[in-house]
Amino acid sequence: MTMRKSFLNVGLGVVGGCLAFVAIDAFRGSDAAPASRLEIASPAAVRPVSLSSNAALPAGGPGSVDLREAAKKTVPAVVHVKTVQMGREYIGNPFLDFFYGNAPRTREAPQRMGFGSGVIVSDDGYIITNNHVIDNSDKITVVLNDRKEYEAKVIGTDPNTDIALIKIEEKGLPYLEYADSDDVELGEWVLAVGNPYNLTSTVTAGIISAKARELGINPNEMSLESFLQTDAAVNPGNSGGALVNAKGELIGINTAIESPTGTYSGYSFAVPANIARKVVGDLKEFGNVQRAVIGISMIELTPAVAKKLGIEDLGGIYVAEALSGGPAAKAGIKQGDVIKLINGMEVSTRPAFQGQLGKYRPGSTIKVTVNRNGKLKEFDVLLENTSLIVGEASEILGAKVEPLNREDMLRYRLDKGVKITDIKNGPFKAIGLSKGYIIVKINDMVIYDKEDLLKALKAAENEGVLITTVSPRGRVEYYALSLQN
Repeated sequence: MTMRKSFLNVGLGVVGGCLAFVAIDAFRGSDAAPASRLEIASPAAVRPVSLSSNAALPAGGPGSVDLREAAKKTVPAVVHVKTVQMGREYIGNPFLDFFYGNAPRTREAPQRMGFGSGVIVSDDGYIITNNHVIDNSDKITVVLNDRKEYEAKVIGTDPNTDIALIKIEEKGLPYLEYADSDDVELGEWVLAVGNPYNLTSTVTAGIISAKARELGINPNEMSLESFLQTDAAVNPGNSGGALVNAKGELIGINTAIESPTGTYSGYSFAVPANIARKVVGDLKEFGNVQRAVIGISMIELTPAVAKKLGIEDLGGIYVAEALSGGPAAKAGIKQGDVIKLINGMEVSTRPAFQGQLGKYRPGSTIKVTVNRNGKLKEFDVLLENTSLIVGEASEILGAKVEPLNREDMLRYRLDKGVKITDIKNGPFKAIGLSKGYIIVKINDMVIYDKEDLLKALKAAENEGVLITTVSPRGRVEYYALSLQN
């Protein structure tokens, strides 16, 4: 009797459930479509989870976080950069060599190997990477996404922005287009593509966390730090890789992470594409970076500084001094002005100001908007060269020079001139000068030391000069050099 009641209860339960299902289906209607929505698993997700095949949105469209197309465009244009630093190693048996009086024998061998990433920016093989990736390397190998390997040559480097330009000999390569990094917005989705830990073609995603970050990682007084900050995972090996927007356009070159362990712990930093593009253009054309100055002593106008100075304006660059004869002073900018905009772009912090200024070459005219006594005024400022010194403090147009020593004076029968002791890519090398040449005159000005050389070149800035030299073989030779920017 008890078992019969149990079967009866189970049967009634099944029937009741079926009736409820039919009632709900009838109430909802057979033509109703399932609700569409996107879910993000985590900030590092490369693609969203779609609950409906009809829910897909165009890459980069409003509300879209689908980064598949961006990854598809970026991965083939990001390369693996492998470097080798060579040294000497002892070969043979040191005991036997000593016993038999043999001379020590050495051979060249790899001493230090490194790796990083790079971004192809033209179909004929120009590649951006970080200066710290290739610094002091004797051999650079580039591995494409299809695993083809090429030996690369260095076109130029800029330690101040940690950007380097290298090249491989190939045509028809996939490459990335530059985006305007000024248009990047906080919260915008981005992809970081590189080769962390030698893991090729790795894609991570995140958002733009901040703009115009200054980290103080480069102690050089000419360093330019105005980083994009992102929470996309970046690790050792990602350096030199691409940071792209949802359209697959290059917005930055991944450069640094802030971490107590040396690995990713939340934030990474990239050189904005606008700065990288300008640096690369200079390296490609001149072999060095043409850095412009505005000619002011400046203070970032924080609330504390504004209170101390007794002014109400908050945010901007306070002109502590407009250097006499400098570009700003010539344009009419004065001490006490607060710079608010450069070419319409807000510069409320020092890194933002440096980032905007770093986009322009000497000879460019920029529109500077200042707050003067509560009124906005605009000035057209013609930027000038920082100086003719580039790279290290001892380099002039890519060359290191020293006054003649007594031996050179006697050998070449000279009592004037400076001798080129080392030379890198730059204007002097481009016209044919090399190590060992002695510069005697610039136009009609006799050169006795480095200061004379700087004065002569400065006096002829943005014009052409005639350089009188004595070659290492003792022949008088003449070279024409254009200083136009």
